[in-house]
Amino acid sequence: MNGRVQLAAIVMGAFAAAAVSLSAQQPAAQPPAAPAAAPALQTNCDVSGEWGARSREDTEDRVLLGTNLGDYTGFALNDAGRQFARHWSASLLSLPTQQAIPHPAMYIMRGPGPNVRIAKFVDPTSRQFIGYTLDGVYGRNDRTIWMDGRPHPPDYAEYTWDGFSTGRCERGMLVVTTTHMKYGYHRRNGVPSSVKSKMTEYFIRHGTELTIMQFTEDPVYLEETLARTTDFQINPGQNVGAPGFGFEIVDEVATWPKGYVPAWPFGTEHREFAETLGVPYESTQGYKEASYPEYLPKLRKLMAEMPAKPAAK
Repeated sequence: MNGRVQLAAIVMGAFAAAAVSLSAQQPAAQPPAAPAAAPALQTNCDVSGEWGARSREDTEDRVLLGTNLGDYTGFALNDAGRQFARHWSASLLSLPTQQAIPHPAMYIMRGPGPNVRIAKFVDPTSRQFIGYTLDGVYGRNDRTIWMDGRPHPPDYAEYTWDGFSTGRCERGMLVVTTTHMKYGYHRRNGVPSSVKSKMTEYFIRHGTELTIMQFTEDPVYLEETLARTTDFQINPGQNVGAPGFGFEIVDEVATWPKGYVPAWPFGTEHREFAETLGVPYESTQGYKEASYPEYLPKLRKLMAEMPAKPAAK
């Protein structure tokens, strides 16, 4: 009996020694990791206010009835963009399916107008500033600009007229990146914008003046980034109106047969704009080289080769 007790004591001692050895090899328990810090909210680029558009640039296109067919100057269109624009007819807008369609975000910031209200909004629980709302654009395709660091959704997420916009402060400017926009137009004469467009805006405020510098990348229809500016002035007394005003669908052209879609035949060349100005047709067709100063010598050469206009009787 004593031998058995002695053997058991030896075995228990061996197990205890092994346990101590194993515990010495294990790292000390670590305290739970602290939760990731929330992204810093950025507030040093305040652009809130009532802003009235100052349409000094491209007034005909933005304020009046749109620019001419065949006027693609200032754009770096690829062949697909040029073909689409030449095929487009303004009569398309009389179709009931087209009358109440808003414009995507890259167009609504330029025209018609727009007079807009930019306002801060806060998280309902923490009361922290998390973004801006932008109201008053054509069709009330109002925008939300998130300032709380949230990521953009994946490519398969829903695409909307206003897209998905996030903002950050950079050197006193509000920098806004917008993706997930629906198909639309870059210009009111059929220059198309695709769902793959990505827009970066710089909201630059100088007291009562606001300039928005807009860069749009569109790999489907543009060969280079499209750069445009829009000016606004503070107008505390304006009222942008209620959402949904001004949109009513009617049968504008009752004689059109069912299923008719207005369009110019493929291969159409809209030469009237170039002929009216007396410039080479090539220079108006959105070739990227025509937007650079180096194109001027070629333009002069082309103009010198143009046939003289017959004298007016």
